[in-house]
Amino acid sequence: MTESKSETVKLSQEKVKHNPPPLYKILLLNDDFTPMEFVVEVLKLFFSMNQEQATLIMLKVHTEGVGVCGIYPGDIASTKVKQVIEFSRRNQHPLKCVMEEN
Repeated sequence: MTESKSETVKLSQEKVKHNPPPLYKILLLNDDFTPMEFVVEVLKLFFSMNQEQATLIMLKVHTEGVGVCGIYPGDIASTKVKQVIEFSRRNQHPLKCVMEEN
């Protein structure tokens, strides 16, 4: 009789580093024509802010010229920027919304 050797196969587990996707800040820019109430409505509608949060961001846009609405992965940020601009134009407001890498 021959002895069978049991072979142990070890699978090497390679640790793969997954870099998180780059994040982007969505910014609202101040203008002299868009009503403050409309900016608050946009922040509540597209960024799920409550009245207080939206008012604070709107005041920051008004006094400092720019305010951060949120930080998202690129595809979500791009979609939100397009939605805000489209909504603003449909309501005849020139509100500017942009994104920049965080």
